[in-house]
Amino acid sequence: MRHLGMIGFLLVATCAARGADWPQWRGPLFNGSTDEKGLPSAWSRTENVAWSADLPGEAASTPVVCGDRVFVSGVDSARDVLQAMAFDRTSGKRLWSRDVARGIRRDQRSNYASSSPVTDGKIAVFFFGNGEVACFDADGRPQWSRNLEKDYGPFAFLWTFSSSPLLYEGRLYFQVLQRDVPVGDRGLRDRENESYLLAVDPATGKTLWRHVRPSQAVAESREAFTTPIPWTYEGRSELLVVGGDAVTGHDPASGAELWRWGTWNPSRIGHWRQVVSPVAGAGVILVCAPKREPVYAVKAGGKGTLDDRALAWVSRDARDVSSDVPTPAFYDGDFFVLSDVRKCLSRVEAATGKPKWTVAAPGRAKYEASPLAADGKIYIVNFSGQVSVVDAANGKVLRTIAMDDPKDGEVVRSSIIAAHGQLFIRTTRKLYCIGKKK
Repeated sequence: MRHLGMIGFLLVATCAARGADWPQWRGPLFNGSTDEKGLPSAWSRTENVAWSADLPGEAASTPVVCGDRVFVSGVDSARDVLQAMAFDRTSGKRLWSRDVARGIRRDQRSNYASSSPVTDGKIAVFFFGNGEVACFDADGRPQWSRNLEKDYGPFAFLWTFSSSPLLYEGRLYFQVLQRDVPVGDRGLRDRENESYLLAVDPATGKTLWRHVRPSQAVAESREAFTTPIPWTYEGRSELLVVGGDAVTGHDPASGAELWRWGTWNPSRIGHWRQVVSPVAGAGVILVCAPKREPVYAVKAGGKGTLDDRALAWVSRDARDVSSDVPTPAFYDGDFFVLSDVRKCLSRVEAATGKPKWTVAAPGRAKYEASPLAADGKIYIVNFSGQVSVVDAANGKVLRTIAMDDPKDGEVVRSSIIAAHGQLFIRTTRKLYCIGKKK
């Protein structure tokens, strides 16, 4: 571990306490929604734009916002460098940019800047697909850095690793769910590659604990590109982790496994990697099985190894309720499931799994970014940068706006976020702040 500074304060989740901020990948409520009001529903690349800023290259990571700072991870393709960046939320001015590591990709599907940063307003932590972790204060001063591949072994993934860090109750969490054996030139060869959940002191970068998470999955089905999600039910806090053909709940203080349900893959199919993160609400935990498989709702409050009696419902009779990549949102008491494989968006009743409405996702391009739910609207964006605004109540598409013209091979994968009454949209080469200047 490389200590480049110390933070002499007790870290508290100041951003999460302020609904106006969006401090981590799935937002202040950890479910893709926010209580923000007055968000824009009409704009263009030139109208109702508070500002736009140039980015050095394409990346799938989502911006995060706390106070007057917008933190973004990215790549400088021309220099083959991974970068951490901060922008002024009110003006769009780039405040600082720091080179973190060289080498930006292993394959052509994505690059190492696919994990979103996390912030509490005092620090911002950036995590990259080569294992590099870098912590900066709000003004860009390095605090500490380390590399999880160097600490615990190279990641054993067929594709480029991406899982976003989580900052919760004074701990910084990372998740690595990988193959137990090497794939190609990736992974350890002298011993088993362990899948694990890691807790780190955000002030120093030192490991607090590391919990090895077992799996009965095989081959690629051991791989997960998901992010741990915190959830409190009936006074019990836990971290939700999905991947390796199972969903588990863990004690945030120790990493100990509290319960486990699985599997959606009883035949042990070997190519069902997991991309969709869990989302919880209304007493159930939503797990989207890969490819074109159903969505499973697990009843909250379980203990130990659970069987199918722990399921509230399964979406087998509603084939449109399925997702291979986008993580659903929970908002206004229901789940909003964007299906990249079915090209549709559904509002799903949390208690029963029945769709209240389903609408075709506009455009011809694929969707992989996750939906944003806020202010009575659902915001989605596809590979071509086409943003659609959907009425959350009835599924009516209110507006579709072209925000990008990607070059050959480039796509928009970054999810839209909302903070301080504004939308933040990352395209292949720009970061837009939509709404009134504030």
